[in-house]
Amino acid sequence: MTIAVTGATGPFGRHAVETLLERMPAGDVVAIVRNPEKATDLAGRGVDVRVASYDDRAALDKALVGVDTVLLVSGNEVGKRVQQHSNVIDAAKAAGASRVVYTSAPKATDTDLVLAPEHAATEEHLRSAGIGFTVVRNNWYTENYAARLDEWQGSGEIAAAAGAGRVASATRAELAEGAAIVAATEGHEGQVYEFGGDVAWDFEELAATASAVLGRAVAYRAVEPDALVSELVRSGLDQGTAGFVAALDANIASGALDVVTGDLSRVLGRPTSTLEDALRAARA
Repeated sequence: MTIAVTGATGPFGRHAVETLLERMPAGDVVAIVRNPEKATDLAGRGVDVRVASYDDRAALDKALVGVDTVLLVSGNEVGKRVQQHSNVIDAAKAAGASRVVYTSAPKATDTDLVLAPEHAATEEHLRSAGIGFTVVRNNWYTENYAARLDEWQGSGEIAAAAGAGRVASATRAELAEGAAIVAATEGHEGQVYEFGGDVAWDFEELAATASAVLGRAVAYRAVEPDALVSELVRSGLDQGTAGFVAALDANIASGALDVVTGDLSRVLGRPTSTLEDALRAARA
């Protein structure tokens, strides 16, 4: 079986490729990349590196020839992703692939999550495309918060508009490994998995965990979305970005990321990392 990974040199795609290389011959792994220079090491290990972008349907048609399963790692160009993802799905079908595994968003078709509409539209296209599919809906990366540890070290607080909302985060590596396992194994066709951590934490728990990791007191300061926007703008963010961050926090407050199913740990065959372990590993 030949498996192609789109966005194979991105952080998620890299982890997925590494998982596949542990399970199958390198020659059966196809890395779809925009810049082949970033995949020189993969090519040197025997991975079949092919060049195509999400926007280039003709290149995708060529790149997916002979591929059995496509792991479609969702793109990062918000506003363009429905067409980009559709290009990959349609190219996979035209090339004769049997299945597309798509990385979506939590509760994509039933949520107020600001990022969900493009994912929901992609899922709809995938279901109507006439090709086998599996959807893995990824919760937040714990790394999204680990990246702010230095900020919290300095300020001693986590200011957010997340209220008492909870986040079932997992590490990027765990989520990518889960997606790759689904792509490489049978029994997943037509399934929709809600991937995330085994425990959903709130921001009081995040602050307590950050305190333990940093060795200093960190408190959670809950603010209203409008107030958060003002604070972020004063700190240097543009109005649009600040509004987007506040909207994501409001989504968390409303329960958009409080999704604990055990799907990911079942696929991995082990528990997901604890919040503290993940933050400590990122800090190291």
